[in-house]
Amino acid sequence: MELSHSKKYPFRLIAALLCSLILSACAVEAPKDPSTLLFSLSAEPDTLNRLTATDAYEGTVNGFIFDALIERDNRTLEYKPKLATQWEVSDDKLTYTFHLRNDVKWHDGKPFTADDVIYTFQQITNEKVDAGPLRNYYKDIKNAEKLDDYTVRFTYAIPYFKALEFVGGIPVIPKHVFDDGQDFNNHPAGRRPIGTGPFKFKEWNTNKNIVLERNEAYWDKEKFPDYRRVLFKIIPDSTIVLQVLKKGELDVANLRPIQWVRQTLGEGFNNRFARHQYYLPGYRYIGWNQQRPNAPFFKDKKVRQALSHLVNRQDIVNKLEFGLAKLTNGPFWVFGYEYNRKLPQILFDPAKAKLLLEEAGWSDRDNDGIREKDGVKFEFTFLIPAGSASANRLATILKKDLEDAGISMQIQSMEWAAFVNRLNAKDFDAVTLGWTGSIDEDPYQIWHSSQIEKGSNYTGFKNEEADRIMEEARTVFDKERRTQLYNRFHEIIYDEQPYTFLYTGASLLARDRRFKNVQVYKLGVDFLEWKVAQ
Repeated sequence: MELSHSKKYPFRLIAALLCSLILSACAVEAPKDPSTLLFSLSAEPDTLNRLTATDAYEGTVNGFIFDALIERDNRTLEYKPKLATQWEVSDDKLTYTFHLRNDVKWHDGKPFTADDVIYTFQQITNEKVDAGPLRNYYKDIKNAEKLDDYTVRFTYAIPYFKALEFVGGIPVIPKHVFDDGQDFNNHPAGRRPIGTGPFKFKEWNTNKNIVLERNEAYWDKEKFPDYRRVLFKIIPDSTIVLQVLKKGELDVANLRPIQWVRQTLGEGFNNRFARHQYYLPGYRYIGWNQQRPNAPFFKDKKVRQALSHLVNRQDIVNKLEFGLAKLTNGPFWVFGYEYNRKLPQILFDPAKAKLLLEEAGWSDRDNDGIREKDGVKFEFTFLIPAGSASANRLATILKKDLEDAGISMQIQSMEWAAFVNRLNAKDFDAVTLGWTGSIDEDPYQIWHSSQIEKGSNYTGFKNEEADRIMEEARTVFDKERRTQLYNRFHEIIYDEQPYTFLYTGASLLARDRRFKNVQVYKLGVDFLEWKVAQ
C-alpha cells in the first residue's frame, strides 16, 4: 500500500493497493547525486493545490514543501510550535489565537504573514472553491481575524474537539500567488507550488517525476534536511518499483505483501536495505452507491448486508495481503479508541446472503442465473483503478462469488485521474478504495448526509441518528463520552453496510541503509530526520 506519511487531515483517498498511470516512468534516469532522496509514487497527484486535492499523493509531495502553524511531536503526538511560536485557547474552547513567526519567507522570498492564513481560510470557506472535503472541518468558524501582521484569531460558533488540529494545521497557501484574478481551482500554482517548508518545488514532468530542491534559506535549523534533493519517480507497477529499488535507483519504496514475504528476505537485499512495518490510520473498503437509478438494489440494507456476506474477507487478507492486514468491520481505524471491538467480524456466508436476497425480493424467476426484481436484473459494474494487480484480483474473486449467488458483476478499470473524476461525480455503481485517517477521527466528512453533494459521502449514505451522533460528537471534548458516541455510530454503520469494510493494511517500507537516524514512530517515519551516511 502507499499511504501518505505527511497528511494528518482530512481523510484522503488511496487506491486499493496500486493506482494507475502509464509505465513511461520506468525510463526515467535516476540522478547519481548521493544527496538525493529517491522516492516512488504509484500514482501522479491530480494537483498540488493543497485546498482542492483529495488524494494522498499530493500530501506526500507537499509534506516536504509546506509547514503548518503547529505539528505533532513524533514521540508524544502532542502539538508543538511550527510556523506559530505559541497559541492560546479560551476556556470555552471557542477562541484560538496564534502568534506567528516573523522570520519566515515563502520560497519566492515574500514574507509569510497573517494575511496568508486569513486568505487561506477565506478560500476554504468559499463555495466556488473545490474544497468541499476540507471545508466541512471549518464550517463552524464564525470569524477569522488578523489582529496584526503576525497574530490571527479564529472564533468558533460551537465547540469542536478537533479545532486546534484544524486551525493549527490549516494548509496555508501564499495569498500573493493565488490572489491574482485567475481561476483558483485551476490556478497554475497547482502545478508549481510555493511553500515555506524545507524543500522548494523545482519541476513536474508529467507521468515521469516530480523534483524538489532543498530550501537553503529554511528557517528551522533543527529540522534542516541533510539531503539536497527529493525526486519522486512515478511508477505505477509495483514489480518495476522493486526492480528499480534493487538497481539502486530508489531509496524508499512501499512494498506489496508478496514482495515483503517472498522477494525481499535474501541476505543480499537485507545487507543493502532495511525493512519497516507499521500500521497507519485508515482502511480499505468496497463502496455500494445508493444513488444510482440503474442499481436500485444498493438502496436496500438487506441487499448490502447480503453483499458483505458474499465477500470472503479473510481469504482476501490471506491471498492478497499474505496475512499481514488486520480485518476491520467499521468506519474507524482498527487500532483506534473509536473502534467498537464488541462487534464481531462479518463472516463469509453465501447461504445467509442468499436468504437475505430472497427476503429482499431478489430471485432468479426466469432461471437465467441472474436474480431480478420488478423487471430489474441484479447486475452492476465494479470500478477499479487501472494497473492495480491487487484490485483486479479482488474484483475477480468478488465476481466469482457474486455469480454463484445470482448476481452479475462487470469489472471496469480506469486510470487514476479519470477514476477520481467518476468518483467525485458519483458516477459509479460500486468501487474499491481506501481512506487514510488520523489519530482522533471525525467521520463527518465521509458519512454525514450534508457531504453527499460536494463532500466525500460518495455512496449517498443517509441516517438521521448517525447525523445527530456525528454532530454531537464534534462538540464533545471528553474522550470517554466521545468514544461512547462513536461506538454507537459504528453500530449503525455496521448494520447499514454502506461499505463492505475489508482491512487495515500494513505499511511495508524498504529503504536504503545509506540513510541513518531512521526512527519508526506510531505514525510512521519522519523523512526530514534522515541523515546521509558519510
